[in-house]
Amino acid sequence: MRYLITGSAGFIGFHLARRLLEAGHAVVGYDSFTPYYDPALKAARNTVLETWPGFTLHRAQLEDAAALSAAWDEARPDVVVHLAAQAGVRYSIDHPETYVASNLVGTANVLEAARRAPPRHLMLASTSSAYGANTEMPFRETDRAVHPLTLYAATKGANELMAHSYAHLFGVPTTAFRFFTVYGPWGRPDMAPLKFLEAMLADRPIEVYGQGRMSRDFTYVDDLVEAVVRLADCPPPAPAERTAMTPIPGDSLSPAAPYRMVNIGGGSPTGLMDFIEALETALGRTAKKVFLPMQEGDVPATWASANLLEALIGYRPATPVIEGVARLVAWRREYGARI
Repeated sequence: MRYLITGSAGFIGFHLARRLLEAGHAVVGYDSFTPYYDPALKAARNTVLETWPGFTLHRAQLEDAAALSAAWDEARPDVVVHLAAQAGVRYSIDHPETYVASNLVGTANVLEAARRAPPRHLMLASTSSAYGANTEMPFRETDRAVHPLTLYAATKGANELMAHSYAHLFGVPTTAFRFFTVYGPWGRPDMAPLKFLEAMLADRPIEVYGQGRMSRDFTYVDDLVEAVVRLADCPPPAPAERTAMTPIPGDSLSPAAPYRMVNIGGGSPTGLMDFIEALETALGRTAKKVFLPMQEGDVPATWASANLLEALIGYRPATPVIEGVARLVAWRREYGARI
């Protein structure tokens, strides 16, 4: 199979590309190495990917429609996994223009490329933040998600709607998936797991927001990649092809397009203090903690319903936090200091 992955030098894109290359697939990566966090980490990930002859990188921004079109033509992709985006909940409060450019304009360029040369399956990343002000848990794909709390969440929700309209108009089978707090080796240094880990290694206090009374459906990165790889093999059918299908309870299939929304999370939230305790166990030291109020735009809890994911692919993320955190710490001790 031939894959095109946008954001191939990012945390999730790197892990997905490596998994596909190990399985013998051809992967064309597309990434601009933006400086939102240290580009050296992105370069180190890309160096690993370039050890496979089946990998090719196009270094350009999503907003550059001509460059994206050229990469698309070279890849001739069977599957496109659109992961590139301006990430970060709080960063969007002070830097809204980067979210409009990357997440809205960039995704529109991806959709136009798919319109011109449709893949068998277009997959694009959304976020649990899209559930916004929803309080009924676990979050289900069929829940209304119309009250985003940050511009980041709003742009990802807009991406979902944009993709649905293109799936309807041009018949491109499309799966949008909402990630739930992904962590693991080679992770993003702006996210809590690595921020906590780096502070603890330096014997600095960690900032614990929400007075520590928050919880997240933490998803280990290898589990997420496994789910994406399996979902790639089950594109949503067009409405006219569904007459013989047995309906899946809670399915988010669109009535008007070959389009589906899927959560990727284990359905097992972990308290923030329990996550910190797992870090303390793996490091063999106690964290110095500074307890602070919840940050603007944040939510007290996330919790994925994984029922649809499991019904579709027979799998749900299940790596225990204590195990995933131990792997993260082991990676940091072996490789992280070199980057």
